[in-house]
Amino acid sequence: MRHLPYFCRGEVVKGFGRGSKELGIPTANFSEQVVESFPSDISTGIYYGWACVGNGDVHKMVLSIGWNPFYKNIKKSVETHIIHTFKEDFYGEILSIVITGYIRPEKNFDSLEALISAIQEDIEEAKRQLDLPEHLKLKEDNFFRLPEGKIVNNH
Repeated sequence: MRHLPYFCRGEVVKGFGRGSKELGIPTANFSEQVVESFPSDISTGIYYGWACVGNGDVHKMVLSIGWNPFYKNIKKSVETHIIHTFKEDFYGEILSIVITGYIRPEKNFDSLEALISAIQEDIEEAKRQLDLPEHLKLKEDNFFRLPEGKIVNNH
């Protein structure tokens, strides 16, 4: 994966409304403009890395890039599941991510339960990988500190 680590920042927008409701796995979604800014040859699939909302703490994350075959999306999406429980939604906030590794390609599933099970396995794999020193060091990257004096949505 020659594009990794990949650094990206953008506003969190409303997605399809499936992550929390259907899957019990909330995701933060980037706008179409941010999705289109990804390198065109970055493979679709499931990745892991680090994420930060605004100037908050940096957390482990798992991320999907692609068309989500189970849902037959017609637009490519980038959906980040931050491995942390937030008290409230953060639409409109700036999400900074560093993608550090690849887990698997996108694939279709026979049932919602099989999809949820695969996502849970992806989350566990992300947690394991991000504890390795080569990935852990990126958690402290200066990329996660928004410029001083820049107020992002009153935070």
